Amino acid sequence: MRYKKLGTSNIDISEICLGTMTWGKQNNQQQADEQIDYALEQGINFFDTAEVYAIPPTPETFGTTEAIIGNWLARNQDKRENIILATKITGPGLPWIRDGEAITGASVIEAVDASLQRLQTDYIDLYQLHWTNRPHPHFGKHWPGSVDLSTIDSEKEIAGMLEILQALETCREAGKIRACGLSDDTPWGLSQYLQLAKEHDLPKMESIQNECNLLHIKDWPYMMESCALSNVSYLAWSPMTRGVLSGKYRNGNVPENSRRAIEDPQRLFRDTEATNNAVDAYYDLAQRHDIPLAELALAWVYQLESVTSTIIGATSLEQLKQNIEAYNLKLSPEILDEINSLLRQHPAPF
Repeated sequence: MRYKKLGTSNIDISEICLGTMTWGKQNNQQQADEQIDYALEQGINFFDTAEVYAIPPTPETFGTTEAIIGNWLARNQDKRENIILATKITGPGLPWIRDGEAITGASVIEAVDASLQRLQTDYIDLYQLHWTNRPHPHFGKHWPGSVDLSTIDSEKEIAGMLEILQALETCREAGKIRACGLSDDTPWGLSQYLQLAKEHDLPKMESIQNECNLLHIKDWPYMMESCALSNVSYLAWSPMTRGVLSGKYRNGNVPENSRRAIEDPQRLFRDTEATNNAVDAYYDLAQRHDIPLAELALAWVYQLESVTSTIIGATSLEQLKQNIEAYNLKLSPEILDEINSLLRQHPAPF
């Protein structure tokens, strides 16, 4: 396992990050414990969670994933220093979390304390904003007309960002967080946070985690260039497009306990005819080269130079093992050329 610096911090993170959003819904405490132990054995030191997990988000599952991790930490206190633990504050929109209100300085401090209690730890290594207060082009809203930019008051948004950074500094000074980052944001959002941090001597956003996979490459090159030239780590979430690039949903299949079996269809915007056609094309490519589609999809993200760490998830230990094995798969120039050809044919299928 290789490691990279988290932005400009002194924190070293593994190039694979174990995502945890299934713990508390699709996985129980014992299964989560097995995944944590196995990941550590493989050299993974980076674990990502969020207060809103487990997924799909509900009032009943809110906070359960952090609590599961906290139970493991309570039983393995001697291993805490070996783990880089990341969590996230929920953005606006979910009425059972702070009445669905926007992130404020006060809510940052409140949420950090609540996460620390559930995680049963004294500090969080990386604290992230899960999504923006303003309307944003993520979660399927990356098409023209999906976001009405004329409704966004930039001065109000920047004032809110400054307040958030000031609260993050309060948490950092108190020893509750080591570094902070973004999630599901844009080059404009990142640039504003970086400028405010510099102007006011406040914490720099050391990372951003956005969706990145063979079916969703909108962050190349603009967001990835912003990260590379600003020394901000790019963390890729959903490298298998929520399981779509495993091929398990091909031909209309919906396996038991899969995301599509348990989640509201309205949230599954990746289920389109164009997506199915793209998956079939990648499946055929993988078959020609005798590589499982899931490993092909993961290996492609793992090898992207602009990606600092790839966030993987699994609902079984066997699946986790396969996902980690793909880290050692080196895609040949021939395969990469074929992938680039398919990316041109299927640039944005959902």
